[in-house]
Amino acid sequence: MTHALYYGKQTIEQADIEAVTRVLRSDFLTQGPIVSQFENQLAETLNVAHVIACSNGTAALHLACLGLNITADDEVWVSAVSFVATANCARYCGARVRFIDIDPLTANVSIQALSDMLQQAQQQGSRLPKAVIVVHLGGSSCDMQAIHQLCHPRGIAIIEDACHALGGHYQQQPIGNCHYSDCCVFSFHPVKSITTAEGGAVSCQDPQFAQRIRLLASHGITKDPQHWCGDTAGISPGYSEQQLLGYNFRLSDLQAALGVAQLTRLEPWIERRHQIIHRYRQAFNSILDMQHILPDSYSAYHLAIILCQDQQQRDQLYQSLAQQHIFAQLHYMPIYRHPYYQQQSPEDFAAYPGAESYYQRALSLPIYPQLSDIEQQQVIDGTLSSIIACRRPKFATSNR
Repeated sequence: MTHALYYGKQTIEQADIEAVTRVLRSDFLTQGPIVSQFENQLAETLNVAHVIACSNGTAALHLACLGLNITADDEVWVSAVSFVATANCARYCGARVRFIDIDPLTANVSIQALSDMLQQAQQQGSRLPKAVIVVHLGGSSCDMQAIHQLCHPRGIAIIEDACHALGGHYQQQPIGNCHYSDCCVFSFHPVKSITTAEGGAVSCQDPQFAQRIRLLASHGITKDPQHWCGDTAGISPGYSEQQLLGYNFRLSDLQAALGVAQLTRLEPWIERRHQIIHRYRQAFNSILDMQHILPDSYSAYHLAIILCQDQQQRDQLYQSLAQQHIFAQLHYMPIYRHPYYQQQSPEDFAAYPGAESYYQRALSLPIYPQLSDIEQQQVIDGTLSSIIACRRPKFATSNR
C-alpha cells in the first residue's frame, strides 16, 4: 500500500476551487450573498422552510438549545452514544443532561429505553425533559415517528442531530425536513456528506424560531425593519439594534461557496457510499455484522460501522488494520463515560446495556466517495485476514 486509508476524507474538485476563488475575487468574503444562496439551496434539498447556516455543527447544536430557551432550570435527554458536542450544547445553557440508552444494532436511541424513562419520570413525579436530542448515528435515521409519538403529547421538544445524515431519508422524506421535530442540526466538517471546511446549519419549519436562531447566530443584532422593536420613527439610515445576547456563529461567504458547489454532487456521493457499503456487506456476510438500518430509512452512510464479536476482537482488528496503514475509528465512547460527565453525575455503566454492548463491538471502516474499489478491497482483505488470524488457536512454543 502506498498511502494510508482513513475512515473518512474530504472530496475537493476543481469546481469547488473555482467557486471559492470567485468569492476571493469578489467584494465580500463574509456577510455577502453566497451564504443566503447556500441556505436557500440547502432548504430546497431538505424540503424545509428555513435553514440558518452557522460556523460549525457544535454552534448549530448550541443555537438549537438557545432557540428553545433551554436554561439552567431545565433537563435535556441525549442519546448515550454520540460525539460529546451533542450533550455539551445543553450544558452550555446550564441544563442538566441525562442519557438515553441506544439499540446496540442500530446505534440510535432505543425507543423502549426512551419510553421507560418517560414512564418512570411520570410515576415518580420527576421533571420531564424540556427537550430530547436524538442522533442519526452514521447517517441512519432514528425512528422519528415513534419518538414524536412519545414526546409531542408531553410537550417535549425534539432536536435532531443529523450531523452525520445530510443526504439521508426517513419515510421517503429528506432527513432535516423537521416533520417529526422542532429543528434539525447539520455539520459540514470535512469528513461529512459535504464540507464547507468548518460549518453547520439549523433547519426548521417555524418562522419565529428561525428568526430567533438567525439573531442568536449574529450577535443578537438585526438590521431588518420588519423585526425592529418599539418606535423607530426618525431613526438614522443604516440603523441596527441588538435584541438578544447573541453570538458570532456566522458562516463566511468563502465557506458557503464551497458548500454551494458541493451540494450539486450530494446525491451521487451518497449513491457511491451505498455502493461501498454494499461491497462491505457482501464481503463480511456471516462473518461480521454491520449497523442495522431501519426499513423506512435511507442512510447517508457517513460511517461504515461493523460490529465485532466482542471488545477483544474489535481491539485486535483495530491494531492489525493500523499496522497495514488502514486507520479505522471508534464512533463513539458513550458520553457518560467521559470524565467531565462522570464528575457532573456519576453513572452506573450497567444502566446502559445497549450503549455498553455497542461500545465494546463497534468499529468504523473507511468510507468516502473517492475510496476506489482497489482501496476498498485492501480494507476488506485486511479485515478478513485479521479476523481469521484472531480466530486461530495459539499454541505454546517449546524451548527445546
